[in-house]
Amino acid sequence: MTTPLADVAASGATLRAFLHGLPGVDRVGADQRAKMLGTRSIKTTAKAEAIDLAIRMVDLTTLEGADTPGKVRAMCAKAAHPDPSDPSVPKVAAVCVYPDLVGLAVEALGGSGVKVASVATAFPSGRSSLEVKVADTALAVAAGADEIDMVIDRGAFLAGDYLKVYEEIAAIKAACARPGDEHGAHLKVILETGELATYDNVRRASWLAMLAGGDFIKTSTGKVQPAATLPVTLIMLEAVRDFLAATGRKVGVKPAGGIRTTKDAIKMLVLVNETVGEGWLDPDWFRLGASTLLNDLLMQRQKLATGRYAGPDYFTLD
Repeated sequence: MTTPLADVAASGATLRAFLHGLPGVDRVGADQRAKMLGTRSIKTTAKAEAIDLAIRMVDLTTLEGADTPGKVRAMCAKAAHPDPSDPSVPKVAAVCVYPDLVGLAVEALGGSGVKVASVATAFPSGRSSLEVKVADTALAVAAGADEIDMVIDRGAFLAGDYLKVYEEIAAIKAACARPGDEHGAHLKVILETGELATYDNVRRASWLAMLAGGDFIKTSTGKVQPAATLPVTLIMLEAVRDFLAATGRKVGVKPAGGIRTTKDAIKMLVLVNETVGEGWLDPDWFRLGASTLLNDLLMQRQKLATGRYAGPDYFTLD
């Protein structure tokens, strides 16, 4: 890494040299470490704290062609009050919807403190022109989105056109600006790790997204498998740790797709704590993208409090 970080995107050649100069990932070692950390047992008080933290980290998501205003309003109500019978349950971090539903979500969540995130840039494929991607982002930001979840052009990345990917991320970051708002909408960059083929590519894509200005790096759209695996999340956490050491800028991580149970969520929290430390154990720096996880967290929380599991129809289905 001899090229100054400020200059790595001066050309496609310098960017490629930098990314391919990153240390290679030991696939066996990454798999083994993730597996070992996934066996850690957390019980009683620590488990209760972990469940509440996981709830606070959830991006409650609906990204279906059949999404209706009623479904989005119901999801927003649940995000702000996950269990109406128990006001001690914390609210989730955000709801995530398509751009055309952002305004509705903003209205439904007004004053709740729950953020509104929106996917953009021709989600989930990313197969569109930069002009369309920027317009897609601008629509969501103008409607009041606090966060934008963009997808990278995996075709360009896999073809080695790293500069194109870099420039698209930078352009979307610029489109996140909002008049009168110093920071604008936060940008989460979705790598779609299930399509990147190698762990080395996951590391390179993570660094590329951060160099281009991403505020978060995110594993997946949830539409491709495998999605948020423990080894891939480990590699991304290592990348943000190393990026902070190299630049002084802290970037968040969001695993998304396939995180369905409390056990899955707690494994992720252990991974965070052991890889980057407690500083990332906060919704500002770590999120869990999920559409079905919340109900299991609520069921496990109630079990710890009462000794009984709730029936499957106790909580609303999302």
